[in-house]
Amino acid sequence: MTPAPPLMRLTWTDPGTGANGYLVVHSLVSGVATGGTRMRAGCTMTEVEDLARGMADKTATFNLPVGGAKGGIDFDPKDPRAFDVLKRFCAFLRPWLDAHWVTAEDLGVPQHLIDSVFAEIGLEQSYHAAIRRSADPARTLRRVQAGLNAPVPGGLLLGDVVGGYGVAQACLGVAAAWDWDVRETTVAIQGIGTMGGGAAWYLHEAGVKVVAVADAAGTLYDPTGLDVPALLDLRDRFGEVDRSRLPAGVRSLPRETVVGVDADIFVPAAISYALRPDNESVVKAKVVVEAANAATTPEAEAALSARGVAVVPDFVANAGAAAWAWWLLLGEVGADPADSFLRLRTEMRAKIALLLAEWNLDRLPLRRTGLRLAEANRARRAEAALAPEGEPGLLIP
Repeated sequence: MTPAPPLMRLTWTDPGTGANGYLVVHSLVSGVATGGTRMRAGCTMTEVEDLARGMADKTATFNLPVGGAKGGIDFDPKDPRAFDVLKRFCAFLRPWLDAHWVTAEDLGVPQHLIDSVFAEIGLEQSYHAAIRRSADPARTLRRVQAGLNAPVPGGLLLGDVVGGYGVAQACLGVAAAWDWDVRETTVAIQGIGTMGGGAAWYLHEAGVKVVAVADAAGTLYDPTGLDVPALLDLRDRFGEVDRSRLPAGVRSLPRETVVGVDADIFVPAAISYALRPDNESVVKAKVVVEAANAATTPEAEAALSARGVAVVPDFVANAGAAAWAWWLLLGEVGADPADSFLRLRTEMRAKIALLLAEWNLDRLPLRRTGLRLAEANRARRAEAALAPEGEPGLLIP
């Protein structure tokens, strides 16, 4: 099936640095699209378009009343000018951010940073385009802020870990579907930032052996299982671990080593296109769970599936943060993390069970099953909109 083209592609050039930024709106539902804003050197329009399409599939798979979009800036987030570049990007796109595009954190742009930018340009919070549509915007903003800032075990905030929690539940859903003993299940994770670090934390809490994690400086490996909380405490603000204080028994290996670690599950949670035709053959895992957006190229995914490695697609595996944000906006969850975790755990495990049932039956790639689910949800929403009473617009309490 040929992917539908996006509704809009926009390229912006920063007057201060010459950096290019991109906005792709793949689809609008009730006049709104959602998708994060990333910043990395080398970001391209093609990449952002792929990510926007993935967001549209994500919102449809989880039956959210919103379309898909994505923003991206070709700039190094470690550059001291990065904040100002992001601010100018958002100021230029203010008409979209004010009325149609709900954005959030992504690679290179943590949530607190994008919220700081929104505050400076007078939009207060990155969910602004949805909040302004609510019956009581001030009350909705309070609910969103309470949810994002709800404390969870480990000294972190719910908004920072919920995406990683969803990835962990995808991995645990695989273990449950295949009757694996959680305590004997091993996982390797590429990336230890917001998504990868959160996934590592909750997998470790569940008793899974996280045997390898990788950051920009390399792979950290212990076949008996890493002390994940200790490693997370050693991270800097860019998600890199201080090698001078590693726990005993942890081996430092080259960065790409993580792809071929002997583990049951491999979680690419860092960059897009991490698995490609030139490296997919070294994957030893039985399943790949895509925590990063567009983590596997189509050619690599086809090769993995052909040799019996299931690939849980990004628009399912890493949808937790987006789904939770909209449940929070819609008032379906509140500031109690237990309610949010229960909702996400239930929905994620149900979808993983559905995808793996089709895989177990006839090796139908998980992406294909997920896309069928997304299309079915889109068709039901379109049918409801054509009914005499029509589908209600975006209703936020």
